[in-house]
Amino acid sequence: MKTFAKSAVVVWVLVGILMGGPVAGTEAKEVAVIETSKGTIEISFFEDKAPGHVENFKKLAQKGFYNDTTFHRVIPGFMIQGGDPNSKDEDRSNDGFGGPGYTIDAEFNDISHDRGIVSMARSRDPNSAGSQFFIVVKDSHFLDGKYTVFGKV
Repeated sequence: MKTFAKSAVVVWVLVGILMGGPVAGTEAKEVAVIETSKGTIEISFFEDKAPGHVENFKKLAQKGFYNDTTFHRVIPGFMIQGGDPNSKDEDRSNDGFGGPGYTIDAEFNDISHDRGIVSMARSRDPNSAGSQFFIVVKDSHFLDGKYTVFGKV
């Protein structure tokens, strides 16, 4: 397992509105824009499949919770994980253990963990998600039905 240096990937998450295309009747779509030192990541949401997780992520982002966090867990060819407030400091030993101070219940759905899917990280307890999320960089269908998918890059 490899991890990025703390200074390598600092995360700023902004939730904003991207207007729909010029086609009449298209609706505006809300997306999360993650600004990192390595580039920008845009996440669209599956509000109909995981409404509680989408609402939680948006709320935390709008409060600035994710600002200055890092992708503290990077497994090449599999996934990147971020959203831990403990990753804001220099102590790597506590990365992966932080959260918002509460948990939310799982909203497992039928969306497959294809490349670019965003899911909530959790402990062994399926109802232990809080703020940490991961993005799969390769199809990872063995995760299907075990983690709440709430977005896509």
